[in-house]
Amino acid sequence: MPSHVKTSRLTALPEDLIRDLIAARQARGWSQRELGSKVGLPQVHISGIETGKVVPRFNTLLDLVRVLDYDLLLVPRSLVPAVQSLIRDQQYPDTGAIDEGERPLYAIDDPEGRRDS
Repeated sequence: MPSHVKTSRLTALPEDLIRDLIAARQARGWSQRELGSKVGLPQVHISGIETGKVVPRFNTLLDLVRVLDYDLLLVPRSLVPAVQSLIRDQQYPDTGAIDEGERPLYAIDDPEGRRDS
């Protein structure tokens, strides 16, 4: 392995990732035991992951997110805010109130209510 590549292991998953895993499991109405059975892990291992005491291997993490109908992606850091915004918009579509003067991208009515031609 090249000397510039660090091989240190994570000491914990990022807290937001843990929160998202828990929320995804709960949204499906699954217990830790049910999630564990779907990926072949004991409940105590799922508990350890969700409390930050266990850092799963990459393959295990990939199995978990895919069973929860998510995926892992590499996103350039400069694009993270845009991706997070898209995720928020998808999760909370009704909270995207339009400010005065702002119009949807594909609006067919003008501000006075006339149809565009």
